[in-house]
Amino acid sequence: MHQYSQGKFTTQGHKGIPEGHFEEEQGRKGFFGPVSHLIKPQPSTRWNNIEGPLRPHLYDLVEMAKSHGQWQRILFNSDVTISNYWLKPSDPTHAKAFRNADGDTLYFVHKGSGEIFTEFGLLKYKTGTYINIPKCVTHTLLPSEECQFLVIESHTSFYREPERGMVGRNAFYDPTSFGKPSLDEMHARMKEIGFSALEIQIKRNKEITRFTYNENVYDTVGWKGDFFPVTLHISDLMPLMSARVHLPPSAHTTFAANGFVVCTFLPRPLESDADALKVPFYHQNIDYDEVLFYHDGNFFSRDNLHAGMITFHPAGFPHGPHPKAVKNIGNKTHTDEVAVMVDTWQNLNVDPSLEKVELKDYWKSWMK
Repeated sequence: MHQYSQGKFTTQGHKGIPEGHFEEEQGRKGFFGPVSHLIKPQPSTRWNNIEGPLRPHLYDLVEMAKSHGQWQRILFNSDVTISNYWLKPSDPTHAKAFRNADGDTLYFVHKGSGEIFTEFGLLKYKTGTYINIPKCVTHTLLPSEECQFLVIESHTSFYREPERGMVGRNAFYDPTSFGKPSLDEMHARMKEIGFSALEIQIKRNKEITRFTYNENVYDTVGWKGDFFPVTLHISDLMPLMSARVHLPPSAHTTFAANGFVVCTFLPRPLESDADALKVPFYHQNIDYDEVLFYHDGNFFSRDNLHAGMITFHPAGFPHGPHPKAVKNIGNKTHTDEVAVMVDTWQNLNVDPSLEKVELKDYWKSWMK
């Protein structure tokens, strides 16, 4: 399709919006496909009622009952499962190992710190760390304090780095920032704390098979290759920015997989041009369901949120900043928030367990 325009329009998306008007982006393939920007006298979030399943959801995981040592499923489809996971310190002399044969496992550490024993060596984590464990890699999470993880399980592909295009190989994060496993540290640490795993719990088709051994399963003495677990901390992520115009969420993609992407929103300076939009633009993410987990900071585009909450906006639901955020943006020079977003191509299903922690009036939060 070729470009065409009518009436009032802007020469640059998210910039120079006529005073007293609002811009709404409608696009395909996330933010990579055909797109148009509609100029309207009122935002598309001006509803006074919503009836039916296409409404937004807000869940407070802080209120979710803790089930230590078990993944608590939140949202899922055939490509991805998102879970809440609590873990507390345990006796390292009776440790068990885990192997996920259903897919690749991406842990995001919302709270806590600790170590990860793997067949490839020792990794360490702290609050704000992504832990990427490839499919079937045996590992043991050994927390030094109570930990909470957001678990993003990829069923149909491994995780890969995002395409960086013309910004180059080192944009957003430099690949050298990945934390690599250390065999020497692992063997020294196992000896120091008396760590020995004699059982591997393997998940396949959502069922657990247990393998038991007479000796420690972490006995690797050497390896080579490009298949191994890594960590990546949010402090090593460098947000892509434009001083003149608001960039789409896709600019913050951290990991990509078949059927979904994982993005990380971090503190950054706001756009400096006087006519630039400084809040997330109103949009319909037509082809993707959108999940946002609020990790830390002041979530300026939403009202009445705190860390540990998660929102779910189904594809076809028009959304954008809350009225208070639009009103107060003139007082801000920076964002102060850390959030993890998962955008999925296929429709997501909601686990029934979330019913108890849903704030069901969330759809009203756009109403003045």
